[in-house]
Formats: sequence, C-alpha cells, structure tokens
Amino acid sequence: MSLRVGIVGLPNVGKSTLFNALTKQAAAVANFPFTTIEPNVGVIPVPDDRLKKLAAISRSEKITPTAIEFVDIAGLVKNAHAGEGLGNRFLSHIRTVDAIAHVVRFFAGDTTHVDGTVDPLRDAATVETELALADLDTIARLFTNAEGDVKKRIKDAPARLAALIKLKEHLSQGLPARHACLSDKELENLGPLPLLTIKPTLYVANIDEQQITQSDAITKEFTASYSPVLPLSVKIEQELLSLSDEERQIFLKEYGLLNTGLERLIKASYQLLGLITFLTTGPTETRAWTVRRGNTAPQAAGKIHTDMEHGFIRAETISYKDLITAGSYAAARTKGLLRDEGKNYVVQDSDVMLFKFST
Repeated sequence: MSLRVGIVGLPNVGKSTLFNALTKQAAAVANFPFTTIEPNVGVIPVPDDRLKKLAAISRSEKITPTAIEFVDIAGLVKNAHAGEGLGNRFLSHIRTVDAIAHVVRFFAGDTTHVDGTVDPLRDAATVETELALADLDTIARLFTNAEGDVKKRIKDAPARLAALIKLKEHLSQGLPARHACLSDKELENLGPLPLLTIKPTLYVANIDEQQITQSDAITKEFTASYSPVLPLSVKIEQELLSLSDEERQIFLKEYGLLNTGLERLIKASYQLLGLITFLTTGPTETRAWTVRRGNTAPQAAGKIHTDMEHGFIRAETISYKDLITAGSYAAARTKGLLRDEGKNYVVQDSDVMLFKFST
C-alpha cells in the first residue's frame, strides 16, 4: 500500500516549498499565484530506524522501506468550484489522493498573499468552502440518479435518497462531508462517494522560525475550528536539506525539535488514515509493509502476494522490541518469544512476521 497525500491550500502559502523539502525535488517556487499547474509528484521512502537493526540480525542483503507519495497540487482560489483559477483541474487532482495535507500560512513575510493579508481562519475557510461547493455539485448529480432509482422502485433507493438529503444539508452549511453525522446504515446505503471533503485532512500550520517555540499558542485559536493541526516551519525544513545527519540533529535541537517535519508529517498521515507498519526480515531482504489498523494476518500476507493470503496457514510472529532484545531468532525461540498466529490474528504495529502458506 503506497499512501498518496495531496498538498493543497491557497496560492503562496508554502505548498511547493514544503513539497521540495519533503521530497528533495525542485518544483518551481515563485512569488506569484499558479506557479504549480500540473501536480508535482514525489515518492519517498519512509524513514525507519528499525530496518537497519533487523537487517543486522538477519544479515540481509537488501533493505526496503515502505513509501509515501506526496502530490503538490496547484493553489486554490475563491470560486474555484465555478472554474476560477485552475478550478476543475485543481479539484480533479485532489480526487486521486488518499488524504489531504492542507497548508495554511501563519506569518506575513515577504511573499505576496493572494488576499493581501494573512488570516489562517479565513484562508482555511476559503479552501474548505470551495471543496464543499464542489461536493454539492457532485451530490446534485447523485441526487438525480437516486430520484430516478426511487421511481424505478429499486431496493434501498429511498434510504439512499434520504441519506443524500441529509448530506446535502450538511454541505450547504460549508461543512465537510467527513464531519456529517451519518449512521453506519446511512453510510452503507450511500456506498463509496466521490467527494473531496470526505477525505481525511491534516492541517499543516506553516509558521516561521520565530514562532517555533510558541507554536501551540499561535495555532490555538485555529485548532479550535480545525483539527488535527501539525505546526511546522517550511523554511526550516528547506534549510535542513543542505545539512549532514549530524548537523541536522544539532539544528533541530536548537529549535527544540526531536524530528524533522517529514517524519512528523508521515506519522500524522499514518495516524489520520489508521495505518500501521509490520516488518519482514531474512537473509535476502528486510522490508517494511503498510496495512490498515485492524487488518488480520492473512490480509497482511496479501500485501506481499495474493497467493499468500489465499493459502495462508499461520504467521510466525514476534514484536520488534522482543526480537531486538533477544538479539537473534534462535535466542527469541529459546525464550519462547515467537508466536504462531492464525487467521483471526489482528496485526500490531512493529510486528515482525514470517508467513506460512500453501500454493
């Protein structure tokens, strides 16, 4: 599973600069709107210190981290849903991502703001409203189809229409579909929806260096209306690019930071989508795999190969911490730390697994 995160926001809020810092690419950055027209895409390995330690135990020839894909999408402006700015092109690019990282600028600086002044609450509301209005257009089409199904006396069509009416009323208030109070039955009746505001969203508060130590206070009012919020300085992330690993740690410590913005953004994105990582290790390869929290052992095996899921027998499992503490598989087996888990086992984050299956 490759996680695809779309970086969105108003023009000139730091989206492309953040994208460059995260992916170490050179997307165009300039002090005017719509520098980004076609989305920039970067696939990057997820930093994972566990892999090297596991590889040392297994004497692996190869290490393969899991990956995350960032998409730098053109800036949105007011009335984008009606075609203003890059309008429909912008919105279509958002439809392809799993989650949204909505960048909001919290400092004035020298870069021109599309509305002349910096106002995080206003800016976030502009983007959210445009996405909600675009979703209302989508709902209108779904509404027409549902009405036709009711006339044809198709089963569950009345329930679907009722749920669409409820969702339409919610969106009409400029509120995102993900916050609509729909029951499990209503969600079941609606089925998969091609809505923008139903996508899990993380708000990236772009602050400057001087605001780092007061980030919680600076974003407090904003967080009361929008969450979850991840404060980070895009400028600092950009400066980290040219530093060695040792220099990077010293630089982060000076600002009271334990991890880079990339590491914090990835962690927040995984939490947002309910994702975890399990590990496999052996002489050939040590590798990280991404699955949804709650996935069973056969589903995890299926991430490696569908045949492994279909022919699943059991999974030899140990926690990463236990294996590292034991020092080897042999020692872990002697201590009784290895477990045989069956088809109903729910995979835990940091599980190290070896699957047994029939072909």
